[in-house]
Amino acid sequence: MTRIAMVGAGLSAVSACDALRGGGYDGEIVLLSDEAGPPYDRPPLSKDVLTGSAATRGDIALRPADWYEKQRVELRPGIAVTALRPDEGVLELADGSELTADRIVLATGGTARTLPVPGADDPAVHTLRTWAEAERLRARLVPGARIAVIGAGLIGAETAAVATALGCAVTLIDPVPVPLTAVVGPDIAGALHARHRAEGIDVITGGVERIDRAPGTEEVTVTVGGRPEPVAADTVVVGIGIRPATALAEAAGLTVDNGIVVDVAQRTSHPRVYAVGDVARRSGDPVRHEHWDAARSSGQAAAAGLLGAAPPARSASWFWSDRYGSRLEGVGSMADAEETVVRGDVASGAFTVFGLRASVLIAAAAIDRPKDIKAAQRLIARAVPVRADRLTDPATELRALLRG
Repeated sequence: MTRIAMVGAGLSAVSACDALRGGGYDGEIVLLSDEAGPPYDRPPLSKDVLTGSAATRGDIALRPADWYEKQRVELRPGIAVTALRPDEGVLELADGSELTADRIVLATGGTARTLPVPGADDPAVHTLRTWAEAERLRARLVPGARIAVIGAGLIGAETAAVATALGCAVTLIDPVPVPLTAVVGPDIAGALHARHRAEGIDVITGGVERIDRAPGTEEVTVTVGGRPEPVAADTVVVGIGIRPATALAEAAGLTVDNGIVVDVAQRTSHPRVYAVGDVARRSGDPVRHEHWDAARSSGQAAAAGLLGAAPPARSASWFWSDRYGSRLEGVGSMADAEETVVRGDVASGAFTVFGLRASVLIAAAAIDRPKDIKAAQRLIARAVPVRADRLTDPATELRALLRG
């Protein structure tokens, strides 16, 4: 191989570049991004960028500006790829030119889902996936502004927390009474959701039916099913997940099914093309993993595949979320657990829930207990049999359970 082209410049692509150079690849690497400016980290968008503590893209850059030159990565920002011809190894670019590569890595990520209701295209309705979207939203989060946040998952909850801290009057709308229950279990999900009301947020359960604007006004109203009066707002934020950006792959004839389907080395159905990050779904996995850690590890797996090396050991998916000065961390899939047990005092707001199957730890979620999650990651990786009563006993040193 003399040239590898990366389509997309998020964490998964940059991690792949890093791992390729670390693994001894000496050929060309071209990193194409349809956004102008340096590649940046997405998690800070709903936190540091909205608060203003990250004022420029450089503040959340994935790598220092000189890293690309030092690693001999040719960064081409503001270059959109319009088509892929995998048999020829050709990328068609928006400026009419073409780029040929021996291998192509699709790191196209996804786009924020929009509401499928009347009025969802009103200028007052915002999504939060890119730096430009975060900048536009940040300008709206001023003291006294009325903000309706639709979707109480990770992005929606973080945005609601930041808006409240900035002095906005926030209404949080979600169709289920306790969001994230399937992800972190009812105890953690309940404690997290209760914090919204404790912080003064108006929490509404129901599905959004429409968004309206009276002619000549700055106000919009959000109609929620089962609620007699609509919610009045100056700004509406929609945080209901992403759609994987699979258009390039589909047009090129690659196998797509809830993402670009890949093997353990992140290879697609075409041997010349790999896919990483939010857009990729490993064959056999029922879902795509859209978390930061999954993006990083998929880039590393692709690099190994490109170099002909064994893929790195796959660890349980890990994620985090910050809100109201607390941190949620989770590892593994709580939905697959047969039994859950609690360590710590739920009433204190800082506790851990462990998920077990056949006496083996497969998942954990915690609020403000990072050491528990670190121990859980190691226990899950080693599949050590463990008794539930030892997990719940505060006198038990979790690291000691690694010895069986």
